[in-house]
Amino acid sequence: GRFIGNIKTEAQRLVSLINDITRLSQLDEDAEIATEPVDLLGIANEVVEVLSVSAAKRQIEVSIDGDHCIINGIRRYLYEIIYNLCDNAIRYNKEGGKVNISIKEDEGNTVLTVSDTGIGIPPEHHSRIFERFYRVDKSHSKQSGGTGLGLSIVKHAVQYHNGKISVESELNKGTTVSVTFYKK
Repeated sequence: GRFIGNIKTEAQRLVSLINDITRLSQLDEDAEIATEPVDLLGIANEVVEVLSVSAAKRQIEVSIDGDHCIINGIRRYLYEIIYNLCDNAIRYNKEGGKVNISIKEDEGNTVLTVSDTGIGIPPEHHSRIFERFYRVDKSHSKQSGGTGLGLSIVKHAVQYHNGKISVESELNKGTTVSVTFYKK
């Protein structure tokens, strides 16, 4: 039975890989998609709901704080940003760890922060983690099952909204990713 399990897992990974590549190519096309006012806190709540099972599996406590910040953007892409950052924060965390999503106004801009108490990213990798398929830790990716495209999608979606992304991370202490959306 284990063999079949492996095939199934690999098949799922391929399906999510194809989905991720499709989403990236949609982002790359820069087709004019209608923007709308989007409440980031509302999206964060949706994401946490969707990821609650994988968080519970690893006993990771996910919290959300902040304000209802409305930005004019593409709902689907903003969802991808929060989803992928949160998914990573859960995936690369320690059992019993914490993830916090915070959404705040700062000098009229909106700042989304996702922080975790996970394994952290070595400094030499910080500038490269948004590249396609880039993996900090090759051995970890198999267990955690990511496609290596999540952060690339985040980068493109942030660029699409003319935002800025920054990463602070300390090995074995955790990682904080901040995305700033500038008011037009």
